[in-house]
Amino acid sequence: MSRFRSATSSWWSRLRRLTPAHDSLQLRLTLELLVISLLGLSTLSIWAGWQLEQLLIAGHKQTLDYIAARFPEQLAMHLQTQNLKDGVDRTIEKVGAPGLVVWVKDRRGELLGHSANFDLRIPEAQLARSLMTMPAHPQVIRFGTYRIVLCAAPLLVNGQSVGELVLSRDITGDQMQLQARLGQLLLLSAVVALLLIAAISARISMAVAPLRQMSQVAAAVSADALQVARLELDQAPAEVSGLARAFNAMLARLAVSWQQQRDFMGNVSHELRTPLTIVAGYLQSLQRRSAHLDADQRQAVDTARAETERAIQLLGDLLELARADSGQLIVASQPTDLHALLAESAAMAEQVSRRPIRLQLPDDTVLVAADPARLQQVLLNLIDNAVKYSQPEAAIDLRLTASGSNAQIQVQDRGLGIPLSEQQRIFERFYRVSEGMTRGRDGSGLGLAIVKALLDAMGGTIQVRSSPGQGSVFTIVLPRWQPWVSP
Repeated sequence: MSRFRSATSSWWSRLRRLTPAHDSLQLRLTLELLVISLLGLSTLSIWAGWQLEQLLIAGHKQTLDYIAARFPEQLAMHLQTQNLKDGVDRTIEKVGAPGLVVWVKDRRGELLGHSANFDLRIPEAQLARSLMTMPAHPQVIRFGTYRIVLCAAPLLVNGQSVGELVLSRDITGDQMQLQARLGQLLLLSAVVALLLIAAISARISMAVAPLRQMSQVAAAVSADALQVARLELDQAPAEVSGLARAFNAMLARLAVSWQQQRDFMGNVSHELRTPLTIVAGYLQSLQRRSAHLDADQRQAVDTARAETERAIQLLGDLLELARADSGQLIVASQPTDLHALLAESAAMAEQVSRRPIRLQLPDDTVLVAADPARLQQVLLNLIDNAVKYSQPEAAIDLRLTASGSNAQIQVQDRGLGIPLSEQQRIFERFYRVSEGMTRGRDGSGLGLAIVKALLDAMGGTIQVRSSPGQGSVFTIVLPRWQPWVSP
């Protein structure tokens, strides 16, 4: 039993090592149940085979005991009418059975009689000659590849010894047949275990389906969908239903918190913008009277005004995002000539950044459905980003192409680039790429978030393609103006 526990523990530890922690719950449960089922069925089969073997041996021993006990009585009856040798032969014939080898020795050890299947070359006779002492009671003795039940008892007739009775039976064939049946039983157990595991695996798959659904909902939910995202589970177990209710309650709390955060951001932006604008006005007035200030005071006023304007810009961005979140972002779509808009935006960006902007425009006029002012805000924001993250004096490319029902605007720089792992997050609010890439560059992390919000409101999209050290390409896709479709 201790060996069985040790083997079971070893198998279990191997299973734990072969089942990594990141594997699915269904796979882990299926493998564990498979090993448990195989161990259980194998143990049951081995125990049943051992019991059958013991019953087989016990049956042969009882047969030999019975014959050894009845042989003297039968011999005494035959000796009443026959001599000793004939009586022994007659008695051996009476007690004979298939596979049973019987022989009788007289008191001098000479062979007095034997069954028809006796021969000095058979394993039973060879085994008897090799033993120093013969067992008085039937015993199973292994002789080479044979297993033989053997016993030798004194032969007493009317209280007088006439010799020795030897009984033997080769049970090798019976044991081989039993082992074959045991192998079939083990094979059948394995097939049953596999069928059972298939059924259990299907049941486990049904049981963990709600967990997979919960994982899909959690992976797909976004900040904008918190209020409507809910997990609906039909006929789920009580434990899973409770988990689903807790999950939905968590989503509801997150939705409330997110809405409160948006409201707070919008309110604070609106309330702080006015006093900061007043402060900026006073600072501007003070700058006009800078003749009465010394150099340090003028520098302090200039710094204060620059930081105030930067704070006003940040609050404006936050207010813009708050309007987009609440659906109050005003976008007036109208036919917009991209040739004129891109040329104007490039000229404005060149004048401010002192950086060459290379325009690539098609010959044909391209009209899109967009808000010109908002789209120009998007372009200037992207050009400003390209300038900020490019090498000094590096040119910025602004390309326009049109195909089918869409127009594409590309803003390309040859700057630092964005790692692939961060490209999906650069449109999130307040997110900035790795510190080493932004060190020394001002920015709140809201510019690209506003760009995406404005394009979403105009029915457009934006994508980025970038490689570290080679620069980035931001691609805007806008629907072309279709006069027959109402804006």
